[in-house]
Amino acid sequence: MELRHTRTFVTVAELGTISKAALHLRIAQPALSRQIADLERELGLRLFDRVGRRLRLTGEGEQLLNDCRILLNYASAVGDRAQLLRHGDTGVLKVAASPQFIEATISNVLPRYTRNYPNVQVKLFEAVGLENLAMLERGEVHLGQNLSHAVEPNDHRFASYPLGPVELLAAGHPGPNLGQRGKIEISSLAPYPLLALDAVFSVRRTFDAACRLAGFKPNVIFESRAPNLLLALASARHGVAIIPSSLQIHRRDLQIVRVTYRGRPIREMLTVLSDKRRPSTRYAEAFCEMCAEQVRKALPGTRSFESRRGRTG
Repeated sequence: MELRHTRTFVTVAELGTISKAALHLRIAQPALSRQIADLERELGLRLFDRVGRRLRLTGEGEQLLNDCRILLNYASAVGDRAQLLRHGDTGVLKVAASPQFIEATISNVLPRYTRNYPNVQVKLFEAVGLENLAMLERGEVHLGQNLSHAVEPNDHRFASYPLGPVELLAAGHPGPNLGQRGKIEISSLAPYPLLALDAVFSVRRTFDAACRLAGFKPNVIFESRAPNLLLALASARHGVAIIPSSLQIHRRDLQIVRVTYRGRPIREMLTVLSDKRRPSTRYAEAFCEMCAEQVRKALPGTRSFESRRGRTG
């Protein structure tokens, strides 16, 4: 049933004549009459009786009138919602991110984002490494946080919004041997028992690649998907934790130093990815912008780690 036929039926019923309805709807009377006839033919019911110059609803027409009004109200509501969606003011935003990024960045972004976009519901999904790329491909999320190298240069499926640099850090018990002036050359980590993230994490693959470049195999004695567990073990003097600077660290009994290769910090660009096949929304772009602002403000980036203990983020 076409909405224009429904609207014509309701208008004629309310105004009582073809001429008034045609004037109100700005269509010719013959065309309006044809629409009523088409609707009656489609429904298999007579909707009006002609009484002089006026049209009176039949019993069946009276019973259908309220249903048609409800249908038009629903159609109007859908149009209003579509307009809001076009303007980026309402909707659902599904975001996949690593646990440390959710803790250090998204948790700080959400209060301001909610104030600015009260009609947007943010749904978070914990995902690490290539998991969020798979979720993006399947259409399960709108945004996925990762490191820039997670997407191959010739892979044009994803759009990327850079947030800022993330660096490799080493966290261990304070002592003169854990680096100088807030940094430690990666080759100097060879003697240490290391606590590292699981290989599914992009930052772990970056660390392994840097170790290969430095010509040694790291002595990883424990792997985990829980970054704060690594810090707890480091605090217990069980080894040196290798962590990303995107992790929020609350332990003040740990010394935090940069991991460098040939004197330069090992860093990669933190990014938010989206599927190019799906249209972007203003509220999704605003979420990326706020995350980038939080990363610039909160993550160490180019800060010095000299004499810095127990807190990054």
